[in-house]
Amino acid sequence: MTPTSKFQRKALPFIVSAVIGALAVAGCSGDKTAGGPPKMGPMPVTVIEMQPQKVPSSIEIMAQTEGARETEVRARVAGILIKRLYQEGETVKTGQPLFQIDRTPYENALAESKAKAEQTAREVGRLKGLAEAKAIAQKDYDDAVSANAMAQAALHQAELNLSWTTVTAPVAGTTGRAIKSDGNLISTADSLLTSIYQTNPIWVRFSLGESDLAKFPSGRVTTKDVKGVELVMANGEKYEKPGKLNFLATNIDTTLGTQALRAEFDNAGGQLLPGQFVRVRLLTGERDGVYLVPQSAVLQTEQGTLVMTAGPENKVAPRPVKAGEWYGKDWVILGGLNAGDKVIVDNLIKLRPGMPVEPKSPGQPAGMAGMGGMAANAPAKQ
Repeated sequence: MTPTSKFQRKALPFIVSAVIGALAVAGCSGDKTAGGPPKMGPMPVTVIEMQPQKVPSSIEIMAQTEGARETEVRARVAGILIKRLYQEGETVKTGQPLFQIDRTPYENALAESKAKAEQTAREVGRLKGLAEAKAIAQKDYDDAVSANAMAQAALHQAELNLSWTTVTAPVAGTTGRAIKSDGNLISTADSLLTSIYQTNPIWVRFSLGESDLAKFPSGRVTTKDVKGVELVMANGEKYEKPGKLNFLATNIDTTLGTQALRAEFDNAGGQLLPGQFVRVRLLTGERDGVYLVPQSAVLQTEQGTLVMTAGPENKVAPRPVKAGEWYGKDWVILGGLNAGDKVIVDNLIKLRPGMPVEPKSPGQPAGMAGMGGMAANAPAKQ
């Protein structure tokens, strides 16, 4: 007999004893736990009871805001930029100083023009009497009058040039970033200094594609097709003030196949800024007898669009539905639901068809669903 066989024969009684002991312990434990792990109760879920509603029919399109009036601020004279006189991004009034260009060359030019204008004015005064007395040719007097007129015009231009060294806001609005910095040489060919955006009202630009245009009878949008305009912010909240269309292209872009539109919104509170990406909702009518279901409760599958419902016996029942457009944070469901259906809106990833659930209304505290079995089967404290 090999050493291994001898070892196995000696160890066998110990192994048998260990197995019998384990079975005895398991038997005792089974008496206390009543046959294994506790059974879980129905899954607690939140349900919304469906009721038919009347909601506006609408089309939502991605859009971008822009100032109702975007004005370039340009220097009218050349020179060295001495100082920026405003805070970038602040609101300014019409005529408020924004930039200061070096005044010295224009002050000198004004002094020269003023001296020249005074000289020609004196010359006209001196020759006037002589011309009346026929002591000089009329041409000499006429030339003096013309020279004085040109000198006075040059003086006026010199005064304008000096005033233009202080660049002011042509309109009221919100200022943009300064294009030029202190010490830069400003030329008439490169005179753009900044821009001012009039943000109240604010405009929103967008376009409708072929699929959206096909929803209108004529294949394009007309003013009579739009009953209202709403704005949806990036966080999904609806902008409190309604808008109106202020531009509607009468042609379709041959390159993109889109129709351009623009809406106008009151922005007295300054909540909207130029350049923001938002969504525009065009109200085109009303839908009656539809249902609103939270977007998170609508499932897109290979078989189509589904919602999970709690059936009469509180068991999960998938329901195919026909979804329309979004309305706020909800899907508009056009078909597949009936009044009184209970649509499940949470724990969807854990649900399976036929699974028992414990429905509760939104805001209602969760009951003891799923804990009943554990409470009933938990061992009593010794």
